[in-house]
Order: sequence, then C-alpha cells, then structure tokens
Amino acid sequence: ESIELITNPSAKYDPEGTAGIINIILKKDQNLGLSGVINGNVGLNEKYGGDFLFQYKASDITYTLGMDYNKRYFPGTSIQENTYYQDNLISYYNYDGDTKWGRTGFGIRGGLEFSFSEKDYFNIAARYGTREGNRKSTQQLGNWTSEQPEILSSTNISNNVRDGEYAGANLTYTHKFTGKGHEIKTEFNFGYNDGNDSASTESFSNNVLYDGKKTTEFGPSRELETKIEYTLPLSDTRKFETGYDGEIENSDEINELFEYNTQLTEYEFKSEFSHSTKYYDNYQALYAMYSDQFGSLGVQAGLRSEYTYRKISLLDQDEDFTIDRWDYFPTFHTSYKFSEGTQMMASYTRRIQRPHGGELEPFLTWIDANNVRVGNPDLLPELIDSYEAGIQTYVGEVSLSAEIYHRVTNNKIEHIRSVYDDNINLNTVDNIGTDFSTGTELMFIFDPIELWNVTLMSNLYDY
Repeated sequence: ESIELITNPSAKYDPEGTAGIINIILKKDQNLGLSGVINGNVGLNEKYGGDFLFQYKASDITYTLGMDYNKRYFPGTSIQENTYYQDNLISYYNYDGDTKWGRTGFGIRGGLEFSFSEKDYFNIAARYGTREGNRKSTQQLGNWTSEQPEILSSTNISNNVRDGEYAGANLTYTHKFTGKGHEIKTEFNFGYNDGNDSASTESFSNNVLYDGKKTTEFGPSRELETKIEYTLPLSDTRKFETGYDGEIENSDEINELFEYNTQLTEYEFKSEFSHSTKYYDNYQALYAMYSDQFGSLGVQAGLRSEYTYRKISLLDQDEDFTIDRWDYFPTFHTSYKFSEGTQMMASYTRRIQRPHGGELEPFLTWIDANNVRVGNPDLLPELIDSYEAGIQTYVGEVSLSAEIYHRVTNNKIEHIRSVYDDNINLNTVDNIGTDFSTGTELMFIFDPIELWNVTLMSNLYDY
C-alpha cells in the first residue's frame, strides 16, 4: 500500500542503532485462496540464491509458508605493511596475498493469522535457519630489521569459520476497542541461537610449519522479548500512545586456544588462554507520546526511559563485570503544511548504540601470529543526539525534498591498536571522545515519460 521512511524514529521505537526504519504497510487484500511470490538471484564468484513466500487465505484464518537460501562470496587481495619501533631497532613485517570471504544462509518460516471476533486478532509465526560464514587468506610474509636487512620470507595461511543454527517464535495479539484507532497490542518474541566459531593461523617456512594457533568458540544464546503498545485517540487530531518493551538475553560461551608444538609436531591445549564466560543482559523500557494538530502545525513529543543491567561473568577466574544504569530518550517532531504537497518538518531524537560480541570479551584472544584481541567489559554504549530539518514540495511535476542534519555521538567507541609483545599488536576498544556529523541531502523524483520514474539524490556532509 505504501512505504514509510522514518529517518528519526519516535520514542515508540527501539532507539538501538543509528539507521532509520523502513515501515512497509501492506494492502488489505480480501481475496480468498492461494497467492505467492518467488524470487531468484545469481551473480559472479559464487553468488546465488532464491526465496518464496506463499499465503493461503480462508474466511477466518490465513496461513503463510516461506523458504530462502542465499550464498554470497567475495574474492579479493590484501596488502599490509607493519613497522615496529623498539629502542634503536626497527622491524618490518609486510603481507601480500589473496583472500576470500562470504556466507551461506538457509531459512524456513511459517505462520497463521486468525481472529476470534471482529476486535481480536492473533498472529503466530516461527522461523528456523542455518548459517555458515568463512574467511580464508593465503599471504606471503616478508620481514627484516634495520640491523639485518636481508628479507626472510614465509607463508601465512588463516581460515575462519562461523556456523550454527537459529530459531525463533513470535506471538502477537491485538484488541481493538470501540472508536477508530483505539487499540492495545501485545507481542512476545523468543529467539535461540547456537553457533560455533573456529579460527586457525599457520606460518610456513620452506613448507615447514613453524608456528600455528587454533581457537574455538561455542555456546548457545537465548532471548525473550515482550512488548505492549496502547493507542488512545483523544480526537480526530490528538492521540496518546504508551507502551512497555522488555528484553532478557542469556548466553554461554566457551573459548579455547591450541598452539602448535614444533617439538611434538602437534597442537597443545593452552588453558591460560581458554575461558568459560556467561553473559546476561536485561533491558526494560517504558515510553509515552502525545501528538496533536493545530491548524497547519503538527507536533509530536515523546519520552522513552530504558533500564540496562548487564553482567559478564568470567567463570574460570571467578570475576564479574556489571553495568547498571538508566538512559532517557526524548523525541520531538513537528511539521508545518504550507499548501497541498508542500510542508516543512523538523525533529530531534536520541539514539543508542550498545557494544556487542567481541567488544565485551574480558580475555585475550589470538587473531593471528602478529595480532591479539581483548574486549572491554566496562564499555559504555554510544549515545547519539540527532537533529533534522527538511522541506518537501513540488516544482511542476518534479518532487523536491531538501534536508539538513546534525548528529553528535557521545561515548564514541573506537578501536585501539598498541604493542602487546615483540612484533605483536594488541587490538582493543574503548570509549574515546565525541564525534560530529553535519550535512545536507537533496532528492529529486520525476517521470521523464509515463513508464519511467527517476530518483536523483545527493549528500554533502562534514565529519
């Protein structure tokens, strides 16, 4: 029916992330029977896939069934130059080689929608899928020092594999009260994710393995989310909305390191670099919004408060890292309609970007022979203040929109590289400083001929 592009979402929506929202509003199709869509795609270098979605609609119930498969791989080359300064000695490590990375995914989903009455609607859906990602590189290494300029050559082979399965279920119940737009909606989401990660890096000199490390990471995660949304129209132009959003996530993770022993010519388990970790995340949110129309002027104001409790337990070292905090997300949107097809809009929202994955791991992980990684369990989330103002109008048959924006990111998460040991980099993350982005965006939409639609966009910004 229509597509809404929401660049500055209101307090009703989860503030996680810096991107906007694409809201697809479907047509209210009353046709009974079977319908569906099938898609296929193919590309160079192992890129192909497809999906289908079928729907069968009876008078009081609707069934859906879908399946998808996609494979995407990307070949490339990489060049890396490293220089280490230690006292009066300078060491050089240069890499040059080929790399290939990509992913394969399969999923199946189904659902049914039914109603007990004209005011009560249920929707039940479930999904299951598998995934596999791979990154492999073969690089030639040349290293020398300021004292020994003769180049020593070797070959580095690294292979990273990430695979696993996931499942999810969704239940939605909507009750419509008397009066247009007066309703309450509840939603329950459950997700399960189980994956295995393995990485290996091996160094050869004259086809003899002289250094090798293998790491493994595995463990399941479970997530439960509950939403309640209530909408109360106060008049044809006034509306009040409130709701609750709660999410709890538990995950277990076991990391292991195996190092190659040149004397025994086999890999040995390294307990000092192997850990068992438990993650617990609890997010609870409440929001309220009010919107009104005063002639040509429309306003919407909202406030969302979120409670975050995060606990990371390093079980093998009996150590805990916790974050216990409240965050507040005010939003304000306004619009003014000058004439039919011409209006101006302005908005302010606050967003959040939480750290995740390896950014929080409180232990050391070997990436390859010259790089180690450690996360930061005390990492704070990024908080983004986003301001936008724009105008939309028509010049003849041409649709014109112009927008200016300004975004400020606090607690900026930056990747840091320092020295861990001789010729070995330490990679970590921390909250460092603030960043700013200011820009303008222009868009023209027009039809040169009846069957041809053209969209031109430009974006000029300063960071």
